[in-house]
Amino acid sequence: MAIPRAAKTQRRTRIQEEKEEIILEAALDVFSVNGFRGTTIDQIAEVAGMSKPNLLYYFRTKEAMHRALIDRVLFTWLEPLRAFDANGNPESEIRSYIRRKLEMARDFPRESRLFANEMLQGAPHVEDELRGPLKALVDEKAEVIRAWAATGKITKCDPYHLIFSIWSTTQHYADFDVQVRAVLGQEHAGEGRFEDAARYLEQLFVEGLRIRHS
Repeated sequence: MAIPRAAKTQRRTRIQEEKEEIILEAALDVFSVNGFRGTTIDQIAEVAGMSKPNLLYYFRTKEAMHRALIDRVLFTWLEPLRAFDANGNPESEIRSYIRRKLEMARDFPRESRLFANEMLQGAPHVEDELRGPLKALVDEKAEVIRAWAATGKITKCDPYHLIFSIWSTTQHYADFDVQVRAVLGQEHAGEGRFEDAARYLEQLFVEGLRIRHS
């Protein structure tokens, strides 16, 4: 994880920690809208309400701020997948995973758009993470899904594309929130849209994976 410059030179005080959080919040606002290439340190400093030299005391470069945010997003975003329990009931595990991913889309839309922007630009700052820890985690959970299918608990499916499908359908509600609300209209675009989405996606995935007995 990227370490703030101030943390390398001395033990951080409460005020320093608060300043770092202010900077990262501002950086998240700007990066999630403009992407890495379209963001400048001056923009982040302005949103943070501090001078550029003061900001650079805490984070030496734009890259350092971006990497700190990406590290946080990856840790948070993958937590529901880590919790995918091989010993659990497949239907319950899949329902829980869908709902936790939708909760993240609802509660962390800026983080989702930050990550989406990074992917659209070819993942230049996190390719090592994608090919390393993320791939290892997905490989592990793919084996869980294969085992469920092999023991007749769910129908056979491609576990990787199942995971990709859950990612894409749940994160859509963060990355394309403006479109979702516009299409749903005022009557259906409130917070209830996430519960509506959860019920539909549970039906789509759980019913699709359920074993049919003749």
